[in-house]
Amino acid sequence: MISSNDFRTGTTIELDGQVWRVIEFLHVKPGKGSAFVRTKLKNVMTGNVNERTFRAGESLPQAVVEKRDMQFVYPQGDNEYVFMDMESYEQEALTREAIGDGAKYLKEGMSVSILKWQERVIGVDLPNTVVLQVVQTDPGVKGDTAQGGTKPAKVETGAEVMVPLFITIGEKIKIDTRDNSYLGREN
Repeated sequence: MISSNDFRTGTTIELDGQVWRVIEFLHVKPGKGSAFVRTKLKNVMTGNVNERTFRAGESLPQAVVEKRDMQFVYPQGDNEYVFMDMESYEQEALTREAIGDGAKYLKEGMSVSILKWQERVIGVDLPNTVVLQVVQTDPGVKGDTAQGGTKPAKVETGAEVMVPLFITIGEKIKIDTRDNSYLGREN
């Protein structure tokens, strides 16, 4: 159990049979009446964000979320991905739904963090940036500049990213996995 007075950003709690992470919190002590804690909570499984108010000192069950560092080994079929625990060398297959939108960035050998709650996978944390090779895009034309606009490019994992016009096939680019944006070229 955890008291609402002990909420900090990143604290995980169980509420209505779901796991929620505290994004923001504010302890409020009005002139009249009792103190309360105003929070913004994010559902770890669905990504929904809710605002909720708790009485000061209210006890809630703390969610024990286990974070395991694993390495992506290979895709298995169209919908499963196999990961290996780097400590015990055990392998575990996860579905595309369990991984979420980040599955399009998975490259063999990539390290990720698997989040588990009550032995169920509730999320996969990818690195914030990945470096991938462009395999398909329109050819660059002499005179294209960084300010000249963007075009779609397909990278080696199958993800599609909007890149500047001067990017060509075979170049390695850095991509932000949080918002699918181009960050720059890599050597």
